Amino acid sequence: MANPKKIVVVGGGFAGLEFVKGLGNNPNFDIVLVDSNNYNFFPPLIYQVSTGFMEPSAISYPFRKILRNLKNVHFRLGSLERVVPAENKVILSNGELDYDILVMATGTETNFFNNKNIAEKSLPMKTISDALSLRNTILTRLDRATRMESTAERVKLLTFVIAGAGPTGVELSGILAEMKASIIMKDYPELKKQDLGGIHLIDGQKSVLAAMSKNAQKYTSKKLASLGVTLTMNTLVEDFDGDTVYLSNGNKIPSRNLIWAAGVAAKTFEGFSKESIGAGRRLKTNRYNKVESYDNIYALGDCSIIQGDKNYPEGHPQLAQPAMQQAQNLAENLSSKTQNWKPFEYNDKGSLAIIGRNKAVLDFPKQKYFVKGFPAWLIWIFVHIMGLVNFKNKLRTLYNWLGYYIYKDQYFRMIIKPTERIKS
Repeated sequence: MANPKKIVVVGGGFAGLEFVKGLGNNPNFDIVLVDSNNYNFFPPLIYQVSTGFMEPSAISYPFRKILRNLKNVHFRLGSLERVVPAENKVILSNGELDYDILVMATGTETNFFNNKNIAEKSLPMKTISDALSLRNTILTRLDRATRMESTAERVKLLTFVIAGAGPTGVELSGILAEMKASIIMKDYPELKKQDLGGIHLIDGQKSVLAAMSKNAQKYTSKKLASLGVTLTMNTLVEDFDGDTVYLSNGNKIPSRNLIWAAGVAAKTFEGFSKESIGAGRRLKTNRYNKVESYDNIYALGDCSIIQGDKNYPEGHPQLAQPAMQQAQNLAENLSSKTQNWKPFEYNDKGSLAIIGRNKAVLDFPKQKYFVKGFPAWLIWIFVHIMGLVNFKNKLRTLYNWLGYYIYKDQYFRMIIKPTERIKS
């Protein structure tokens, strides 16, 4: 085609990358993928990086290598600052790009619910940088505790409060409990059991995994309690001063560690009309993912909220599967030689969450069937290995998990604090 349409895709997560692959090597389109990182990463396994069970490179892969064989796709490292719909261009941190079609796939960011103290002093769990920061914090505080003379100070350093009992909070509390049971006492003989503090999982919902079935919630609560995790439901974290976590029920937990997994909100950018922003700051779209008020701007995945789907009147779940399915549907529609576009329909493939070694839960679509324990754990491993970008990462992850399963130990407990020298 003499003049292929220029498509700018902002965000290289599940939705953005799936969309780019769907139109890869299509001569009708010239595509630029924009991302603030030069790599794609797999968010469902980020908690394993934060606890030293996996290395960052096992769940991430460079965009330029992923896109190497897609001749009509180019990568641009940069951050989106502003959209100028009237001029069909985007303003980046390092320049501008013109487009015929703009696809927003910018995902979400941590939502601290306007609490300044929590935003400044808690430990978020959203990016690889967050995960490495948390890993450094955990390992540094374990080492510092060995030098403390006061038992109360050791307990405060080694008590972990996790806000948010969704899959991330459940998975993180479970893996910390297993570390406490099988690793910490071996690596830190200076510590005694009474020094290790507790692991507290806090949520404002009635139960853990609120979006899953009652069976999954009951099983997960029971297994977490058996691992020594203290569950506090129907309760919010109200404040954190770096030394004490304050709860809405009036209780206080002496702890230096508040891990924030309590909520997300879509990223916002200057240039979009107020009318196009919906609940959770998500861009309102029609059933074809076209953003309201614009003819050539689309939104996919976590940053979009589709209007008009009676099965999901409040928007689709902010998960990988809806994002990827929306991306596939939009790519097929844009490639179509007819004007009969197919509206998006979400195919729910079920929900998974891991609790610990041999412990997981699986809800099949519409929660009709429920699987728990070792079978669900095996399915969880298979699904997450297949979700990684390339074969090398899949093989490395399987090897790491087999090692942990056999030896109940992990190998990436290094405190690495890089110093930034090069300014882009």
